[in-house]
Order: sequence, then structure tokens, then C-alpha cells
Amino acid sequence: MREVLLVVHTGHQSNIDLARQVAGRLAVGGVTTRVLDDEARDLGPSCCTKVVPADDHAAEGTELVLVLGGDGTLLRGAELARPARVPVLGVNLGRVGFLAEADSDALHEAVGHVLERDYFVEERMTLDLVAKVNGDVVVKTWALNEISVEKLIRERILEVVVEVDGRPVSAFGCDGVLCATPTGSTAYAFSAGGPVVWPDVQAILVVPSNAHALFARPLVVSPKSHVAFEIEATGHPAALSADGRRTFELPAGARIEIVEGEVPLKVVRLRQAPFTDRLVEKFDLPVKGWRGPSAG
Repeated sequence: MREVLLVVHTGHQSNIDLARQVAGRLAVGGVTTRVLDDEARDLGPSCCTKVVPADDHAAEGTELVLVLGGDGTLLRGAELARPARVPVLGVNLGRVGFLAEADSDALHEAVGHVLERDYFVEERMTLDLVAKVNGDVVVKTWALNEISVEKLIRERILEVVVEVDGRPVSAFGCDGVLCATPTGSTAYAFSAGGPVVWPDVQAILVVPSNAHALFARPLVVSPKSHVAFEIEATGHPAALSADGRRTFELPAGARIEIVEGEVPLKVVRLRQAPFTDRLVEKFDLPVKGWRGPSAG
């Protein structure tokens, strides 16, 4: 029997109504809907064919994770899909929804693709990290978009040394520093002044945030590179965040080591449209005057 894990931003009644419609249509098509225990009460019995805990086993045995919500909800769905090695399909019910494959007006079409198995799957690079204090591992996690290390005390500057492949690159005071994937280049790293990187480019981005230094430009390094951030031992503590969802406090002197993720995230694609079109649409970029390759 085919089964889909449904992850929903239940903070809006309109989202709940759409989720119930989706569950009903999937059921008619012979697809069982699985929901998370912390969402089951809001979604009601019509969606709750099967209720599971929101843990690393939530998506095991499913065909895919279907997410209804914004980028934050999709990141939550990714946390459940990745350990089960199943793909995630995002339908944007939020604002920008850069990670989502379809917007709300295409929800009916997206469900049709699922029912017909008319989709393909691509892999997105992730990041693995460990944070150490005095050589002891205190944090071990991963990210789809970015790892951020930021000052914990608003009035203070975070003093950090950036290292690539075992060699120091630069030391500076800053509000923070990010390590991002190409997928995350249009998220926090973009707001911090980093470049937009096409998702099929394999690379790791290092992006300082409000750095007090002459050389504090974003870096694009090999996906096989080892990136590390060292917090000055005589400085101030920092906040470590993975995708803005898992946050940890680190003391002065901590070291954060980041490498390409061992397990990529599988993402459902419904069409072959180029990333360029998505970029123009989501950021509403001005393209007036473009004549195309056949012009002139």
C-alpha cells in the first residue's frame, strides 16, 4: 500500500482545510495518509489514517513527505525525510517559499502528480557539523540551508577565526558567520550578502555577517573542503544554529567543524523548469527588454 507522510503548518485554518482535502483525494487514489502526533488533533480524524511520533522514524516506509506550509515547515519535513531516505515535496502556503516545488494555486496539480507517480527526484547537498569545546564534542547535527554562528550578547562583537582545509583564512569581529549550501544561498546567506548559487553546483559558501575587517568577502569553496570557525578564547559566547531550527549556546573558545553532509536530502521535482525561472519569479526580478537567444 502506498503511504505519504503529511506535514502541515496548522497555525491557519485555511491550511488545515487544504490538508483535509489533500488527504481525502489521496485516499480516493489509494494512498494512505500518515500524520504527526503533534498535528493530529488540529487536522482531525479525516486526515489521521495513521498517527506517528515526530521523530527520525516518522517517514520510514513512506513514498514521500508532502509538506503544506512555508519554508520553515518544509525544513521540518526535511528533518523527517532525510533519516528515512525518502524525498520531500513542498507546496508553499507561506510567503516566498523558495524551497517549495509548487505554490498553493498548483496544489491540485501537485497531488495529481503524486497519485500518478509523475515526478522525479533530485538530491540536494547538506552539511554535517560538530562543535567542540576543549576537544570534546558538544554538538553534532546537520543542515540543509546553513550553519550560522552568531554573537550571543547583542552589545558585544563575536571574534572568530575562519579556517578552510586546516589553514586559517581570516580573523575578524562580526555579528556572525555562515556556512551555507547552494540550496541555502537564497536564504539567510543571501540576506547576509552572499552570492546566489545554482542548486546543481556543488560548493560550500562561507559568508561573514557585518564583519569589521578589510577582507571579509563571501567565499565559495570545494564541497570536499573542511571549514571551521573558532571562537576567540578570550572573547564572548556564541549561538550556533542549524537551519534556524536547532540552536545551541557555545562558550568562548569553541570550535565548529563543517563538511559536506554524508546524507543528501532527496527533493521531489514536478517539472524541468530551470532554476533561472524560479529565481526571477520568487524575487520578482526585472527582465523587461530581454529578447531571447533568437533575437538580433
